[in-house]
This record gives sequence, structure tokens and C-alpha cells, in this order.
Amino acid sequence: MENPNQFTIGLFAIGLDTYWPQFPGLKERLEGYVGVVEEKLAAIHPQVLNLGLIDTVDAAFAAGRHLRAQNVDIIFLYVTTYALSATVLPVVQRANVPVILLNLTPAAAIDYAAFNALADRTKMTGEWLAYCSACPVPEMANVFRRTGIQFHQVTGMLHEDPECWQEISEWVEAARVANTMAYNRLGVMGHYYSGMLDVYSDFTQQVAHFGGHIEMLEVDELSALRREVPLEQVQQRVQLFYEVFDVQPDCSAEELAHAARTSVALEHLVARYQLGSLAYYYKGTGIPENEATLNSIILGTSWLTANGVPVAGEYEIKNAQAMKIMDSFGAGGSFTEYYAMDFKEDVVLMGHDGPGHLAIAEGKIKVKPLQVYHGKVGRGLSVEMAVKHGPVTLLSVVDGDDGKLRLLVAEGASVPGPVLEIGNTNSRYKFAIGARRFAQEWNRHGPAHHCAVGVGHLSAKIQKLGALLQLEVIRVC
Repeated sequence: MENPNQFTIGLFAIGLDTYWPQFPGLKERLEGYVGVVEEKLAAIHPQVLNLGLIDTVDAAFAAGRHLRAQNVDIIFLYVTTYALSATVLPVVQRANVPVILLNLTPAAAIDYAAFNALADRTKMTGEWLAYCSACPVPEMANVFRRTGIQFHQVTGMLHEDPECWQEISEWVEAARVANTMAYNRLGVMGHYYSGMLDVYSDFTQQVAHFGGHIEMLEVDELSALRREVPLEQVQQRVQLFYEVFDVQPDCSAEELAHAARTSVALEHLVARYQLGSLAYYYKGTGIPENEATLNSIILGTSWLTANGVPVAGEYEIKNAQAMKIMDSFGAGGSFTEYYAMDFKEDVVLMGHDGPGHLAIAEGKIKVKPLQVYHGKVGRGLSVEMAVKHGPVTLLSVVDGDDGKLRLLVAEGASVPGPVLEIGNTNSRYKFAIGARRFAQEWNRHGPAHHCAVGVGHLSAKIQKLGALLQLEVIRVC
């Protein structure tokens, strides 16, 4: 069956039917340009619904109905030549999704000498109209602004313009991530860490801004699932841990078995509720079985995080959202917070007590036993990793004092050097504005003390995601 949540791009071009009998061959030429745009879009994302050249009001209404029926997520409107705004508005009003205006010329410039050498002024006008994509863009923008249509622009060339097509690719990626968030099921299990006022979230605001669904889960259910895991699956998961992690010699077989059992149970919980992300915390005091479940959860949550289900500890819903965004961009998205400042090397140390993201680790993640989970109940196995050396992006979902959510982003680099080998994730980050100024600028916007870190520089894509979701994006560096 076709996936009803499938991310689909809508594409249509505009022209003016009055021109076609006046300038033979013009329509066919412009339709060829539309085919080029479709081909290039399909190379970025294969699901493209191309409605071709819309040149009348009747065709516009029909196109709007079709785009709405096909549940497209974003529309690329290719402006081929002058067209009437009345042939555009019914399409985008009915579809009711963000619109990207493509103002793309077929070449870098008109060949003026060849153009002016044409003897027939009708042919000259037809040739000019094939390059006239910029002409109606102000008209479209005017009407969109006055009618409340959300739109963005890309201006450039159909061919040999990598900057232009990189921007288009970023819009596609941002829209794909917006679609992922719109259908994501975020599980929340347990309760907040008592007293962390910064992490408390308004669930309704989360779904209002990102879409999706928040499923309330019980730790008791995970404990019950853990009881049912067969010994064979526990042994298989322990073997998997040895393959994907660097399990240290002082990790006991008993603790590994506990972690394996919880990991398998977590996967059953994820499958039962079709979760795409998870935030959890639970003291576990008073009920030994629940305490054992939570003490053995870090390896399982790390494995989930590396496999498309990012997990945030300490019931940090906002950060689970940030991690899901980063992971959906293919950048990882690992749970992190300030650890320390290093003014000698001008770096910020950041990490957390788990989970970690295997796909963005510098080498294999180490598994170490901890005699105490600092600030928490119990002891057990933990993960120690550094993020891959190279460019990174930090992302935080921030509660504004006006009740609106914002995205806070910073680009930097994960750099080599000594870290705290305490069985936690821990990396050294360098920023172009320096460690001191980064800390002050980041904190100035009032984020929670957690954030998500991913590999690569993603601020351009996150800016576009914010535009599509109508979220303010603040870039620190």
C-alpha cells in the first residue's frame, strides 16, 4: 500500500495561453524547461508530482484540487514567462502548503547579437518571452503577501548554477524533515527530573509547532515487556553489543545481560506505539523491578538513537524534538549539555551521561560500568564517546517568553584533545566566535541546558525548516 505519510513535492509552471498562438513553439520550449526542473528535483527526492504548465484560471482550479488530493507537502512554482496571478492563486490557495517560487532563467544571459539579428520582430518577442521568468515574480509576491500565502524565492539559472540548485536542495531537505516531524510519534515515559524547571514543556505547543503525536508511556509497561524477553534474544543482543560497542573488560556479564534485556524490550515498546523518538526519566525508587529497568537502559537507548529513534534522557521533550530534527537531516543528533570551559584551548566541553549516537562517534563507543549514576538512582553500564572530529551543529528548541517556540542554532567543530574519561559522552567544541562569546550568546536566548549535536554544518537547512514551520531561527555562529 502507498504510504499516506509519504513526502511528496508538487511542481507546476505558469504561462499565458494568449501567447501560444502568437508565438509558435514557445509553449513547447517552456514545457521542455519544466521537464528539466522535474528531472533535477527528482534527483533530490523521487516523489515529484508535476502538473506541467498552468496557463488558464480553469486549469489553476483543477491543479489546486489535484495537489490537495495528492497531499503534497511543498510546491515548487516554476515561473517560465509572464503569467497572470489569477492563474496561480487558485492553485496555492487550494493546496495550502508552502510555496517556493523558482525564478530560473534558461541561460546566464540572452545572446544579444543573435537576438538582434533576427529579422522577424514577432520571433524576437517570442525569444524574449522564453527568458522572461523574472517579469511576473513581483506580481506573484504581491498577491501572495496580500492573501496570506507563505512563499519563498530561489533566483538563478536552470543550468550550470550549483548555488541555486544547492538552495533548492536545502528547501527539499527542510520540507522532508518538516514532513517527518508532522507524522512523528514522540513517546514520553516516566516524569521530569524534579526541579529542572528549564526542561518542562507544554505538550500542546510542541504539536502546534511541529505536528505529530505525543504518546504517554508507563515505565511499568517497559518492565513488563522486559520480563517477556526470551533468553535467546538476550544472548543475541549481548553479541550485538560486542559488535557495535567497544565493551570494556570490567563490564560484567550480568550487567550486559540486564542491558540487553532492556534493549530488546525497548524495541518492542517502540514497535507497539510506532515511536519515532522518546524522552524518558524515572527515579525507580520503591519498585526494584522498575529501578533495574531504568538502570540498564543506556545501551538500549543508544542503539535506538543510532537507528532512527532518538532518545533524550531527563524527560527532555524539547531536546527529543531537536534530536529528531538533526537525525532526520542525517546528521545524528546526540544528547548533550555543557560540561566545562577550557580557556587555555578556547574550547567548550559538552556531553551527557547517555545515550550516545553510534553513527556520529569518533571510533567505537566504549561501554563502561559506573558505580553510581551521578545525581540519579542506582548504577550500571554507560557509554563513553566523542563526536566525530570535524564540523558540527548544535540545535536547541527554545521556549520563548511569548509562548512561542524558537530554534537556536550554532555551527562549530568537534576537535581532538583530552576529554573526561568518566563513562559519559564528551567532546571538545571550538567556535569561530570563541568559547567565551559562544557561551554568552547561546545562553542569552534562554535555552534549556540540553541541546542536540549533529555532524556537518546545517544552519542553512535549519533556517529553511524554521521558515516552513513558521518558527523563528536564531543563529549564534
